[in-house]
Amino acid sequence: MNSHSNTAPDWQKAVFNVLKAGGVNQIAYVPDAGHSHVIRSAIADPDIIDVVLTTEEEGVAVCSGAWLGGQRAVLLMQSSGVGNCVNMFSLLQAADFPFFTLVTMRGEYAEFNPWQSPMGQATQAALELMGIQVLRVNKPEEVQEIVSAGFDAAFEAGAKVAVLLGQELIGRKKWERK
Repeated sequence: MNSHSNTAPDWQKAVFNVLKAGGVNQIAYVPDAGHSHVIRSAIADPDIIDVVLTTEEEGVAVCSGAWLGGQRAVLLMQSSGVGNCVNMFSLLQAADFPFFTLVTMRGEYAEFNPWQSPMGQATQAALELMGIQVLRVNKPEEVQEIVSAGFDAAFEAGAKVAVLLGQELIGRKKWERK
């Protein structure tokens, strides 16, 4: 792995370790700083196919197709991407596929971008309206247990689960002036 993997916060390392130990074969994502360690680790891991998406709803189809092919896939996205997926979540209900997604939250703790707030505030409700169980993590020491519990609910019990990774985990974001 590259040198970045050693500088990642422990909670991000815990996320990847849960996915790896759980036998994830594919990780679908739209690039996001909050998921950067998992993304870099997936790219570096020859046993995991990393699938870069142009839009988040493609990831719902990727995860469903992986399941049909006998593989486990996880969708990584930011809370703003949940809104893009709402219609595609119908596939999960109609076909009764298990589903697991990790969602980095925006629009809450110390948000600087007002565009992020409406979907950030509606993320949990939107997921629940579409039949997806929501778990939430705000403290780094809880990440491994909650991500693992959600992962097992999806892939052992066949549930549809989203784990929301609170904005406090990622920390404050600021506009960068160049």
